[in-house]
Amino acid sequence: MVSDPQFAVEMRNVVKRFPNPGGGEVVAVDHVSLKIQNGEFFSLLGPSGCGKTTSLRLMAGFEWPTDGDILIKEQIMGRTPPYLRPVNTVFQSYALFQHMTVAQNVAFGLEMEHVSKPEIKRRVGEAMEMVQLGKLGARKPKQLSGGQQQRIALARALVKRPAVLLLDEPLGALDLKLRKEMQLELKLLQAQVGITFVYVTHDQEEALTMSNRIAVMDKGNVLQIGSPVEIYERPNCQFVADFIGETNFIFGKVSSIDGDRVTVQLENISGELVGMCQGELSIGMKVAVSIRPEKIRLAEKPAFDYNCFPGRVVTTAYIGSDTRVIVDLNEKTRLRIWEQNKISTLDPSVYYSTGQEIWVVLFPDNVLILPAM
Repeated sequence: MVSDPQFAVEMRNVVKRFPNPGGGEVVAVDHVSLKIQNGEFFSLLGPSGCGKTTSLRLMAGFEWPTDGDILIKEQIMGRTPPYLRPVNTVFQSYALFQHMTVAQNVAFGLEMEHVSKPEIKRRVGEAMEMVQLGKLGARKPKQLSGGQQQRIALARALVKRPAVLLLDEPLGALDLKLRKEMQLELKLLQAQVGITFVYVTHDQEEALTMSNRIAVMDKGNVLQIGSPVEIYERPNCQFVADFIGETNFIFGKVSSIDGDRVTVQLENISGELVGMCQGELSIGMKVAVSIRPEKIRLAEKPAFDYNCFPGRVVTTAYIGSDTRVIVDLNEKTRLRIWEQNKISTLDPSVYYSTGQEIWVVLFPDNVLILPAM
């Protein structure tokens, strides 16, 4: 079976099992198949223990599959050791040599391959300029900030011109402000060099910001692969909807299906709700209704004769760009709602207040009906 040349990395029905102390086995990667395109920024996203880092280590050659195949640039890797694979890895710890200068750190891999000194000098210079640290070659890593050290680790990986760059939560040690800056820098750098990036993270916003496509993983399985817009706007299951961003869940049972429109009889609220079908649904099935906080509208009266529910404001929090409103529909159902602040004013009557009676309006296109977990 020949690999499609448009793909930089393929996982074909890959399984990875580890022995546990009790004599059994832990399945870290469970029959995963995915294809990563050439020049793509692809993220593996999920909670701790979901299998994302193990998947990356399988690509790198630090682990070998129990079953299935890893292909890189059309070649089945099998038990090919890491140093013979056309990949390089950037770790969260940076792993810089503290006794070496920045330039020596970047040059180290080329020296191990016995590249000529003039070629090393040229390529190190190019890599340093690429990460905008061309004048810091004589410094030691401890003289650099966390962000600068991360760039040096990137330069050291890129200088060898790998076909695929593997990044294992490389921004995890940075403070929030620097992390956000580095996210944009990494995305621009990847577009500039055109190398396939495979990025592991547990940070949903990070994956949405940087990726062309995302694979959401849980318990060793890939649950959904898609663009950031697809993953956020059309999650295919309750776990993905809950893990990506924030959402409200209301539960009920399917009472009717009409094309992509589903009507749900709600459990704890009087009445029905109409929304978009996501996944395989059938009449009578228990479902989770997912509604993003920013997609809910508040009104003084019902907007139409369905998907409108009376509620009472429990509390509000003004955070500048929007106001976070908590609304009780009844004793058992509470919704988080984000109202964008479109008018600049100090008038308190413009904002919702605790105890205020309002109507919650849910447009069907913003309501996703998913099989309940």
